[in-house]
Amino acid sequence: MPWNPDQYPESMKHLPPVVREKAIEIANALLEEEGMEEGRAIRIAIARAKTWATHHSDHHPSRHARK
Repeated sequence: MPWNPDQYPESMKHLPPVVREKAIEIANALLEEEGMEEGRAIRIAIARAKTWATHHSDHHPSRHARK
């Protein structure tokens, strides 16, 4: 099932919106391209989205304050 910002797994509810959107994107790709089982795709997508967020300063307000 492809997810979107309005309909996504309950386990993504706690994520910040920008991280959730990335997790949705990753999960959908894992399902479509890898044929992965939904539960596994969700877990991997959340982990990858969190990693992605830590490497993108646009998503860290404290870093913007230093500019």
